[in-house]
Amino acid sequence: MDNSSSSSYTPPRVWSGIKDNGGRFASINRPTAGPTHDKELPVGRHPLQLYSLGTPNGVKVTVMLEELLAAGHTGAEYDAWLIRIQDGDQFGSGFVSVNPNSKIPALVDRSGPTPVRVFESGAILMYLAEKFGAFLPLDGPKRAECLSWLFWQMGSAPFLGGGFGHFYAYAPTKIEYAIDRYAMEVKRQLDVLDRRLAESPYLAGDEYTVADMAV
Repeated sequence: MDNSSSSSYTPPRVWSGIKDNGGRFASINRPTAGPTHDKELPVGRHPLQLYSLGTPNGVKVTVMLEELLAAGHTGAEYDAWLIRIQDGDQFGSGFVSVNPNSKIPALVDRSGPTPVRVFESGAILMYLAEKFGAFLPLDGPKRAECLSWLFWQMGSAPFLGGGFGHFYAYAPTKIEYAIDRYAMEVKRQLDVLDRRLAESPYLAGDEYTVADMAV
């Protein structure tokens, strides 16, 4: 049977719901935000509380924190708490209060009198870089280059992970058009990366920065 296309599907004029399609993430794919259940987040003894999972996106902040500790920043000590996204932990009331978008990673900085929440991996990397004065150039042009590559990664990776990764590995039906569309974009973005690293030791220039950690 040819299942390379979904020509038998006609999108509704007004999308109003979703049916169980058997996909791996069907149980957590929903059209509304906000918590689905009450569950407070654990809090450890260190200044920084990280709520995440070892996904490609989730691990970025762990890399940053470990690099800060390796560089001697003792204030970067943290507690890491597992958020099982396939079990819906990200929709617990405690997590939603830290990240209204219910996505990992999320960070709470309890080093001051008032806890500070930070969500979205790029924002967390920037927050930590500015807090500790590390891995983000202060010089105007170098800083601009670093931020450009950081946000290039932020803009590309979710699109590619949510597109190519999903349709290639997780979708219950293999759709040729979707896989080909995203595969071509994956290859193009990797070519962008290859070309940049052919002319520069690191993404932002001569220094290792948050842009490299993100990638």
